[in-house]
Amino acid sequence: MVIKEKMDNDIAILTLKGDLLGDPDTTNLREKIHSLVGDDVKKVVIDLGGVNYMNSSGLGTLISTLTTMRNAGGELRLARVGTKVQNLFIITQLVKVFDTYETLDRAAASFQTKKK
Repeated sequence: MVIKEKMDNDIAILTLKGDLLGDPDTTNLREKIHSLVGDDVKKVVIDLGGVNYMNSSGLGTLISTLTTMRNAGGELRLARVGTKVQNLFIITQLVKVFDTYETLDRAAASFQTKKK
């Protein structure tokens, strides 16, 4: 799995390419999120457009990254979730947990429109 990071103003966009099935990929993603939190980044979008397969380890890692962001006072959005991964979210009821968006632009714009 390849993780590319891009900053768009105060929003970190992480683009994942490959499958999210366990170590070392899940560890790399968790470390990347902890690094962003350490840099006081509060808004993260994970682009899942390049992820074809994900298992329970991958799902657990996404839940962990969401928890890490929220505990740090930040928020996490998912963008471009593929059909197979979206089906996993539906089966596991995680569609109720994650904010998902069709495009990166919509995910980034959601930070401006969604107030707590």
